[in-house]
Amino acid sequence: MLAAGLVAAGLIPVVDPVTSGIVLAGGLALLPFAGLNRARLLALGIPLALMGASIGFVNLVFGEEGPVAALGAAVRLLAISLPSLLAAITSDPTDMADSLVQRLRVPERPAIAVLAALRLVPLLVEQWRTLGRARRARGLDAGGNPARAAAIFAGKAFALLVRSIRTGTLLAMAMDARGFAGGPRSHARLSTWRGRDTALIAATAALLGAAHAVSAAAGTWTPLSF
Repeated sequence: MLAAGLVAAGLIPVVDPVTSGIVLAGGLALLPFAGLNRARLLALGIPLALMGASIGFVNLVFGEEGPVAALGAAVRLLAISLPSLLAAITSDPTDMADSLVQRLRVPERPAIAVLAALRLVPLLVEQWRTLGRARRARGLDAGGNPARAAAIFAGKAFALLVRSIRTGTLLAMAMDARGFAGGPRSHARLSTWRGRDTALIAATAALLGAAHAVSAAAGTWTPLSF
């Protein structure tokens, strides 16, 4: 999480595609070591690529800075999003909550909220699939009609929103009943800082410095203007 935050802090002030592209290449080089199988990589990569493409297209069509700025916006978004997604997907939620409290001194209530949210993600995915199966069982199928598919998607999204609110309310009541809203809590496991954690932060800072230096030497470094 610290490395992802460092990447965001280092790339938000610049808009050129070279700086962000170098950082994105470094993040992509780490994908084989993330411990994700091909299916999860595709599930992660396809929405991320579509998100970057849509941001670039919108900036190209409606922006005033030209295609280079549009490309820079898309690449910067991908470079910032990729480390955060990898940290969220490859980290154990309990370990992440322990680290937030013990290492970053985050208050326990928001840290526990992060833990609960991460635990609920698989449940929401299964509920989405259940909603789809229920609609197919009732004969609600798009049948190749894009307008009908959009209507079915909107209905499923609204139903999932209602379910998520109900589930969150019940979870909050259950956690309050178990004393999660009380005073300081003890920790069953201690969060340890290892040498490889220091190496990751140092490597991230070095990559950011090298990206800015290469972009400046190439004459493409462009700061964010307001």
